Amino acid sequence: MGEFYTETERRCEYMKRNNMDMLNGSIGNKLLLFALPLAATGILQQLFNAADVAVVGHYAGKAAMAAVGSNSPVIGLLVNGFVGIALGANVVISRFTGQKNTDAISRSVHTAILFALLGGMAITLLGELAAPMILSAMSVPEDVFPMSLAYLRVYLLGMPVIFLYNYESAIFRSQGDTKTPLLCLVISGVLNVILNIFFVRVVGMTADGVALATVISNLVSSLLLFVFLCRRDDAIGVQISSIRIHGDMLKQMIRIGLPAGLQSMVFSLSNICIQSAVNSLGSDVMAASSAAFNIEIFAYYVINSFGQACTTFVGQNYGANNISRCRKVTRISLLIDMAVTVAVSALILLFARPLMMIFNSDPDIISIGIVRMEFIVTAEVVNVVMEIMSGAMRGYGYSLVPAVITFAGVCGIRITWVYTVFRASSSFFTLMMVYPVSWAVTAAALVAAYVLFMRRFRSAKA
Repeated sequence: MGEFYTETERRCEYMKRNNMDMLNGSIGNKLLLFALPLAATGILQQLFNAADVAVVGHYAGKAAMAAVGSNSPVIGLLVNGFVGIALGANVVISRFTGQKNTDAISRSVHTAILFALLGGMAITLLGELAAPMILSAMSVPEDVFPMSLAYLRVYLLGMPVIFLYNYESAIFRSQGDTKTPLLCLVISGVLNVILNIFFVRVVGMTADGVALATVISNLVSSLLLFVFLCRRDDAIGVQISSIRIHGDMLKQMIRIGLPAGLQSMVFSLSNICIQSAVNSLGSDVMAASSAAFNIEIFAYYVINSFGQACTTFVGQNYGANNISRCRKVTRISLLIDMAVTVAVSALILLFARPLMMIFNSDPDIISIGIVRMEFIVTAEVVNVVMEIMSGAMRGYGYSLVPAVITFAGVCGIRITWVYTVFRASSSFFTLMMVYPVSWAVTAAALVAAYVLFMRRFRSAKA
């Protein structure tokens, strides 16, 4: 009995140390403690793909490097819809946490676990059937197409465990715990790098080898998180016998998460359109764009982590009916996110050349990649406004409006730009201009929507 109580006390102490009280006390330091491990998690996830690109770039050639890079927008499009619903799970569980409704928390958790697995299986099946058509529609060059297809087919096999990891992470985030998902990802990230080198250098595989390494490492991270959830004694603890879909919980997750997923898919859809334009400029531009993307995306993960922090903090405080604290969370999130993003963007631009050389030493590829980063990284501060405004409204449970605005402002402008401005002047410089233009228009619209939303919200409460 003594050993049992010692183990129970140890688990309680672990949960107390990692869970965060978002309803009371200071906000700024808690936002940082929440967001920075989340940003590190996103960056580490991206390092999976960056390691893929770096290994094949050095050991398998530019064609294999381009093959991996050409799949990034496709994979983002396939993943983001269901991962958006994971954000819905985060909001729903956060709200029930603010209400201290342990039964609803438990039913939401078990629903999210099963939905992640089933959704991943569905995407795997559909993706495998449509893979050749998708790559053909993106105008992937013939010399890259076979390796691109092999990479995509292998990667698709890992969708169930990739989805599971993201949903499990959302469950931990709802309680303020962003450290446990980071720990699991560190372990699987090291494994991913080792397997990349093994499959490419030792086995002799190319793009398909690094995809296999990514799938295996995601399997490890998702299993580790599942074990941690099964060992918990609180409301988010998982009992295998209780895993089932609860319709009322799933409906709430989809209502909040699906628009958020569509918003993420909009970015991926517009990026597929842009990737198709990049592909038309040749393999050097493809390789350079792929390498630059794997660097600049680090700034985005910092931005996005504070957006998710804002969503979670607002969700819990909205559940506790503390609206003034919700507004304060939004203001502080915007200020801190802006400051951190400026610092990270400056570092990326300062070390742009040596960072590009990690992926490829070709001077032409390095120069093209730097052009891309100068356009995108410089404008990331505008992206901060988009993420925080969207994140705050999702925390209140209103995610349709930011999704619609993002669809029109990002997807609409970028697709129109590719088929008008870029077609008239088919240069990489012209193509990259679409990023700051689309962000600026969308950010302005989201600020206006948030101000209008809060006015109506206060009137309704009054």
